Amino acid sequence: GLVIDGRTLNIIFQGGLEGKFLELTQHCRSVLCCRSTPLQKSMVVKLVRRQLKVMTLSIGDGANDVSMIQAADVGIGISGQEGMQAVMASDFAISRFKHLKKLLLVHGHWCYARLAKMVIYFFYKNVCYANLLFWYQFFCGFSGSTMIDYWQMIFFNLFFTSVPPLLFGALDKDVSAETLLRLPELYKNGQ
Repeated sequence: GLVIDGRTLNIIFQGGLEGKFLELTQHCRSVLCCRSTPLQKSMVVKLVRRQLKVMTLSIGDGANDVSMIQAADVGIGISGQEGMQAVMASDFAISRFKHLKKLLLVHGHWCYARLAKMVIYFFYKNVCYANLLFWYQFFCGFSGSTMIDYWQMIFFNLFFTSVPPLLFGALDKDVSAETLLRLPELYKNGQ
């Protein structure tokens, strides 16, 4: 691991040593920036996103973490004694740091699986509807007449676009939460 303070980060950013810093951090399992300013925190996140072209996640619990949370792809705010500024600026909010494991491994896996299934579902729904209209045009001799009324078309899209995502969102759990917490490597299967 690497622990780096705000003064050292200031030297790195002002001296143009970002490349060397990133090279060093790639050999570490974790990098901890302590005693740094909010601007330095967001600059580190932006540097990692820009240079390494990876997805970033930032976790913060106070107003000094807002810029870092907003600079990351995914921001997690921890509600606590320092106020609600980080929670208001984040994508996800948790009450304690210990809930991060469940948020990432369980809810992240479920969300990933649900989104993958819903993308396929929406392609299927639209292909079915477009094929129906395509073959109807052969039947009517490409006259441009409509096959169904507009209210039926709106109902079709409303019903098949709203009900399945609600059902999937509430009911679809491909693996139980206990199994996902016990076997974190299951998260990689969806990728």
